[in-house]
Amino acid sequence: MRGVDYRRVADEVAAQIASGALCPGDRLPTQRAFARARRIAVSTAIRVYGELGRRGLVVGEVGRGTFVRAAPPHPGSVLAEDSGRTPVNLELNYPLAEGQSELMARSLGGLLRPDVLTGATRPAAADGTAAARDAAAELLARPGWRPDPERILFAGNGRQAIAAALSSLVRPGGRLGIEELTYPLVKAVAERLGIDLVPLAMDAGGLLPGAVAAAHRRTPLSALYVQPTLHNPLTLTMDDERRSQLAATMVELDLCAIEDTTWAFLTGAAPPPLAAYAPGHTLLVDSLSKRLAPGLTTGFLVAPAGHTPALARALRSGAWTAGGFNLEAAVRWAGDGTVEAVTAAKRADAAARHALVRTHLDGFRVRGDAAAYFCWWELPAPWRAETFAAAAAERLGVAVTPGTAFAVGGRVPDAVRIGLATPPAPVLAGALRRLAALAATAGP
Repeated sequence: MRGVDYRRVADEVAAQIASGALCPGDRLPTQRAFARARRIAVSTAIRVYGELGRRGLVVGEVGRGTFVRAAPPHPGSVLAEDSGRTPVNLELNYPLAEGQSELMARSLGGLLRPDVLTGATRPAAADGTAAARDAAAELLARPGWRPDPERILFAGNGRQAIAAALSSLVRPGGRLGIEELTYPLVKAVAERLGIDLVPLAMDAGGLLPGAVAAAHRRTPLSALYVQPTLHNPLTLTMDDERRSQLAATMVELDLCAIEDTTWAFLTGAAPPPLAAYAPGHTLLVDSLSKRLAPGLTTGFLVAPAGHTPALARALRSGAWTAGGFNLEAAVRWAGDGTVEAVTAAKRADAAARHALVRTHLDGFRVRGDAAAYFCWWELPAPWRAETFAAAAAERLGVAVTPGTAFAVGGRVPDAVRIGLATPPAPVLAGALRRLAALAATAGP
């Protein structure tokens, strides 16, 4: 059959998904079988599947096929099963320590004076102020490493810091080496910037330096993106030896890495950042979003020597520089002990929540660090990640993130990430109990 509009065929399949004729976790036919059944060209079938993927309705898994994606929770079906239960979102992960709002508010009193506020509401430069750079250097310092304040720049938040780092290091069409499981936002930003992602193998110690070298030899990489401390979603932390090996590989290949330390504030046990091992080849990004609050935050960038001008241009051209008010607030919070106090409270809270995971998911294959606000659950057979996420949403009113969200090419793991930070602890405990009971069943 010729002249078939692939979008119309995609609409028909989408209607089947919406009606329930195709359910989350259902496997679609191969593209060739789909084409035969519909009497359309294989090339049309490929475009249909691509369109369904673009709409977020299906997900392809290498070597396994194409599956209907997990649907978002439906309050109606949840309430019909248990009218006393409200949906629990374990996808979002925004920690909030008790009393932190009061601490933050006390720091802002002087900033709200009209004469001070006038200056604070003006646009901030990419390099902020001398006071902001000094405060950021103290905030980002780790045992064995303190950044040079003159190499610190500021973004509106951590996401904008990552976007600026990517755009300054990788041209459109360039190749970014990235851990095979990674922070989903980086995947989205790279796609918008026209950057090709190259998945790199990992082991229990984190990113493999040999995988970096092998990928670079095949076709040169423009840069790396790596999370050496409390990796999201795996919670891994590279040891000193692995960091040294990776740094040596970067220097040998003259390859720069974007080091994301957003969650590193939760642990004091990690080695110094990768930036301490390869300072001329590491662009460190961080923010206050997890330390304090996502709604009033600032992103930080520590540039390699000589790279500050290019990074500042990227911040300005993307309109990613920090707001003056947020920057001044950050200086005050860092200087008066607010950040330190809230960080200590969140470390204790994360440890208590991780103890709930050990209690309620005992006996399952759960990867986690006691300092982390999330864990990685490798599901028992026959559960698949998308099917389990769908069942948890539909039957329990609990939203978890399937492994597909974190995968960069290759095989998608049958695992889910559980965010521990957002719900109250008793609600989290109840959700974990229900998830454990669901996982113990025979599957969908």
